[in-house]
Amino acid sequence: MDFDNLKKQYLASSLLMRLIYINIAVFVVLRLAGIVSFLATGTSNALLQWVEMPSSLPLLLRRPWTIITYMFSHYGVLHILFNMLWLYWLGRIFLEFFMPRQLGGLYVLGGLAGAALYVAAYNLLPHLASSQAMMLGASASVMAIVIAVAVYRPDYQINLLFIGGISLKWVAIVTVFIDLIGIEGGNLGGHVAHIGGMLMGLWFGLEIRRGHDITSWINRCIDAVVSLFKGNKPQAWRPIKGKSPKSSKPKNDTKATGTKGQQSTSLNEERLDEILGKLKRSGYGALSDEEKEFLFNASRKR
Repeated sequence: MDFDNLKKQYLASSLLMRLIYINIAVFVVLRLAGIVSFLATGTSNALLQWVEMPSSLPLLLRRPWTIITYMFSHYGVLHILFNMLWLYWLGRIFLEFFMPRQLGGLYVLGGLAGAALYVAAYNLLPHLASSQAMMLGASASVMAIVIAVAVYRPDYQINLLFIGGISLKWVAIVTVFIDLIGIEGGNLGGHVAHIGGMLMGLWFGLEIRRGHDITSWINRCIDAVVSLFKGNKPQAWRPIKGKSPKSSKPKNDTKATGTKGQQSTSLNEERLDEILGKLKRSGYGALSDEEKEFLFNASRKR
């Protein structure tokens, strides 16, 4: 399979699968770089220091990009295996209720929350202040998605091997409990980062039930960055839909066009009122994909 086919498969895949592909690709590059480094010099992988996030604030200020790269990087086989399985299983459930953009936004926010709590712990807790550590992995991001969907639909049933049907709320409770009792173990920083991601997922779940989407601002930032890399002006503040080719009618039809525009605006307002009423009565999960898309575009216009 050549690079062009891989690129086509990536572009045709869902956002969930793109996140998994990115994590796997970075893992492969890091492991190959580690093998080359070991065979050439007998030393550890020098590439790791450029993607893993340091707990030291001075070092972090010199490598600010690591606050993003760490959440897409793994080096242990079991580490990436379990994280990607969790992301795939719970990500699919998440997408039953929310849009792919919200999944991507929460993934990044969960990673940022985990990074913030991790750095705070190593710089504020007395027994950690004298030590330095490095962190990598998508665990905080994945935990944010797990807790978010469990908070939003706590009674959603999933089937686990050897256990059978179980509610998401119990999956979340056990996950939180395991991380809390693991704080006394050897991976304190990792468990602290997990808790940061969980808190972000809890915030998302509670806010979305009130009709507020905390991922909207981070998605606007991502849109702006992507547009800059593509060489285009940022499109985050414009509605995606509603564009139409220029009319070939004479200019003296302005009045009629304006009337149609007013009618269209009135219909859109009525449609928005209907969707907001349904959202208030039944919650976000009751909306269809088309209604979610309409609500998302309307919020961007405003």
